[in-house]
Amino acid sequence: MNEHYTLRVNGVERDVCDSWIGESLLYVLRERLDLPGAKGACEQGECGSCTVFVDGAAVCSCLVLAASAVDAEIATVEGLNPDGTLTDVQEAFVREGAVQCGFCTPGLVMAVHHLLDAEPEPSDLQVKEALSGNICRCTGYGRIFAAVDAVIARRRDAAR
Repeated sequence: MNEHYTLRVNGVERDVCDSWIGESLLYVLRERLDLPGAKGACEQGECGSCTVFVDGAAVCSCLVLAASAVDAEIATVEGLNPDGTLTDVQEAFVREGAVQCGFCTPGLVMAVHHLLDAEPEPSDLQVKEALSGNICRCTGYGRIFAAVDAVIARRRDAAR
């Protein structure tokens, strides 16, 4: 329990002190760096609640050893908007009632950002595929899909 390394999280170098080399990125983000946005639910990479970006890829942080991400750029839901305001995706989740209990919301928000950054006009099937790794027990997904549609429409209108 005396490992020391630095992680670049949300654009900031963060020291990780007195850690165990086998700690997951999820554990380090939540418990050592006080970034509780990613949630620990299944701890097996099945639910998507712990989704973060590592070098631009959406990953389940419960499956990544934190020490293996030393030279990577890590982004969490807390860092999606540098000024701390809600992103358009987060606003749409609130407006469309896609938040329910909120436990899965950070992972879903990360998945939607990842999708829309890669494909601004995804098909319904692409949306479903992109969110298939995220489990929500409260919403039935209808409100989540409505939030995604709202973001796509709003971005399309803003581009005109």
